[in-house]
Amino acid sequence: MPKCSDGVGGEVELDRMFRALADGTRRAMIARLVRGPASVSELAEPFGMALPSVVQHLRVLEEARVVSSDKVGRVRTYQLVPDALVPANAWIVAQRRPQERRLDRLGDYLTNQQATPED
Repeated sequence: MPKCSDGVGGEVELDRMFRALADGTRRAMIARLVRGPASVSELAEPFGMALPSVVQHLRVLEEARVVSSDKVGRVRTYQLVPDALVPANAWIVAQRRPQERRLDRLGDYLTNQQATPED
């Protein structure tokens, strides 16, 4: 399977990010953090899971550099890292472009076939 690399560690970082995004619970946590920072307890609330499990999910997101955290006293608050998902989006767009070009050529061909009168 070919790997994507943008040079210095880009391949490993992209793998970590897609691994982090592969889990529905983590995607739901990201969706919650889009609205603003949240504590571990706030992020755990909709899932009904133990805090250590939530912390494990958050650790995966933090290792993928999708979220960051701050601790004030006993409360750890998580927030999205600005532009964290840009590398994943860039990779997806790069994979889509060749397909779009092929579809554009097919569309041009079909348009030309309809415009050319049959003998």
